[in-house]
Amino acid sequence: MILGALLDAGLPLEALRAALGSLAIEHGTIGAERVTRAGVSATKFLASASEPVAAAQGHHHHHDHEDHHHDHGSGHSHAVAQVQTSGASGHHHPHHSLKEISACIERSGLSTGGKDRARHLFQRLAEAEAAIHDVPLDRIHLHEVGALDSIIDIVGVVYGMEWLGLDQVMASSLNVGSGTVKCEHGTFPVPAPATARLLKGVPIYAGEVQCELVTPTGALLVTEYARSFGPLPPMRVDVIGYGAGDRDFAAHPNVLRLLIGDADTGRSVERIVTLECEIDDMNPQLFGPLMDRLYAAGALDVYYAAVQMKKNRPGTLVTVIAEPDRREPIASALFAETTTIGVRYQEMLRERLEREIRTIETPVGPIRFKVATRNGLIVNASPEFEDCVKAASERGLSIKEVQARAVKAWIDREG
Repeated sequence: MILGALLDAGLPLEALRAALGSLAIEHGTIGAERVTRAGVSATKFLASASEPVAAAQGHHHHHDHEDHHHDHGSGHSHAVAQVQTSGASGHHHPHHSLKEISACIERSGLSTGGKDRARHLFQRLAEAEAAIHDVPLDRIHLHEVGALDSIIDIVGVVYGMEWLGLDQVMASSLNVGSGTVKCEHGTFPVPAPATARLLKGVPIYAGEVQCELVTPTGALLVTEYARSFGPLPPMRVDVIGYGAGDRDFAAHPNVLRLLIGDADTGRSVERIVTLECEIDDMNPQLFGPLMDRLYAAGALDVYYAAVQMKKNRPGTLVTVIAEPDRREPIASALFAETTTIGVRYQEMLRERLEREIRTIETPVGPIRFKVATRNGLIVNASPEFEDCVKAASERGLSIKEVQARAVKAWIDREG
């Protein structure tokens, strides 16, 4: 499905065919066709180990395809791009060892960096299987790693990403599907063991579709390329590609969406996490040390608000803003330092104005100003409170008078 989206976004099928043909593996025929999934038009990538694939009706960039080992489908991903869904199918092809695959990659048309990345991907996939089956890497049965369509998928995507020049990739949280999946070793709950291992540390969820929506190969590729996971980032979209899965669900478009464009650099946008809890049974004296502990744990901001809670009890809403990787230590601090038994959190984007400190000579001495700009225009300029307090103390003036004189000096100088 990732290949389908790349073809739909402009990767030439003939260029992909040439890159895969250079692998010197008897992979049969590859092609693409235009299909519809729950009303969404998409490109379906096709690979056949025995029969030629009919040319797509008047379509030159195409594609999709789910992994065909473990009942596959793939999840989401974007490249300053975004992805959306998957499906699955089950095919069996000749297997190849890691050594054979490495030799084939060396003969491929990939760049030196692409060859290294392709080898790394197969190594990760083999390590996941070896860990699951608890056998040494050199003894792992390569039913997953060596499957023909895995080779086509991985090498094809590496080539496609290079051809399109996607240098920054972000993905949505991954809908892994639900139900069970049949693998070489039996029937397992979704996500399959190898998929789950490859998705460690990635935000996933189970949707209503009773099907495997992220396969081991899909999980491998998305986690290899995606720098982050979450909402669509600020960007100007130029190209949209849809890669189709095999299955056509009635109310669930079985497609993977790729949005390609430029990052919106006109704004300073960053990802944050907000943590909250309400407390109505704690000694108020503890809220002071709590704030210190939260800042020490990496909080960007902490604030309290009075709330009325159940049973008409007054309480305090504790809100903490932090970078996503500080969520765990901050949650630990909340549980350790308060009486709460639950903490909510959600990731979101925030826009910050660009800021700098400028020192202005005023009638009451030098005062630092915090200057905020947006798109190159000054939006706010505020005198630093500590500087105003010091000037007021030294000159026997009120703080508000010092602030007024400082602001006037700013206006006189900066207009």
